[in-house]
Amino acid sequence: MALSAEQSGRLARLLTEHADRLTERWTEIVVGSLRGRLSQAELSRQVRELHRSMADAAGGGLTDLADEHGGELRAVLAELSTSRARQGFSATETAISVFAIKDVLLEVMERDAGADTLRDFVAFSGLIDQMGLFTFESFVRTREGLIADQAEQLLELSTPVVKLWEGVVAVPLVGTLDSARAQVVMERLLQTLVDTSSPYAIIDITGVPAVDTQVAQHILKTVVAARLMGADCIISGIRPQIAQTIVALGIEFGDIATKASLADALRHVLRLTGVETTARRARREP
Repeated sequence: MALSAEQSGRLARLLTEHADRLTERWTEIVVGSLRGRLSQAELSRQVRELHRSMADAAGGGLTDLADEHGGELRAVLAELSTSRARQGFSATETAISVFAIKDVLLEVMERDAGADTLRDFVAFSGLIDQMGLFTFESFVRTREGLIADQAEQLLELSTPVVKLWEGVVAVPLVGTLDSARAQVVMERLLQTLVDTSSPYAIIDITGVPAVDTQVAQHILKTVVAARLMGADCIISGIRPQIAQTIVALGIEFGDIATKASLADALRHVLRLTGVETTARRARREP
């Protein structure tokens, strides 16, 4: 329900004439719902800013939150939602900070009840409901953005590329390898190959619980991409169960070297590079 021009004017006068009482009572109601997780000074600042923008919008002829007069009010609500989402508050705690103005307005309007009091309160409540919904939507967008950023960060942390030896890098994979993660693995491996000029890369799948056709395809694509960069890949961590699964599925790794463990793969690479290990030196000694 949109406000009429007269109702918008009456709301502006109500918010202006009772500013101190409204903001004080508004803060009292909200502070209880936040359980001390926000300082009194910060909460008071947010309430005063929200009150001011609401009064300015009503004074400018606001009839609906979406109209041109509600621009600043929407900006303040969006800022409130964003800050609360980043501080770890729930959507309910954030919405209460807006809906609490209903109780405060009702207390003030009951003191000076007139013929239009009920009708005005219904109209004011409609506007506040719009504000609450806008706040909730802004909160959800911010929270979804935070979750997406955290998921991306976790994805990068779960796919490290480490330098094992001069000219040898390794990608120890742990957990399920889906398309999104496979893309991150490929990008990070290729970038590391460029940065280190390494001719060998070991892809260790010891921590991958199961290898199916999709996982094998992701690994093969990564190997092909690395070869295009001039690097040879060795796949390590081929356990007996995984070997049986690969055979049963008819997956072909072609001429790609595979080893049972990361240590075996590293020894294989060192032989290719001509590096003499302690074990080999001991066998050569009389």
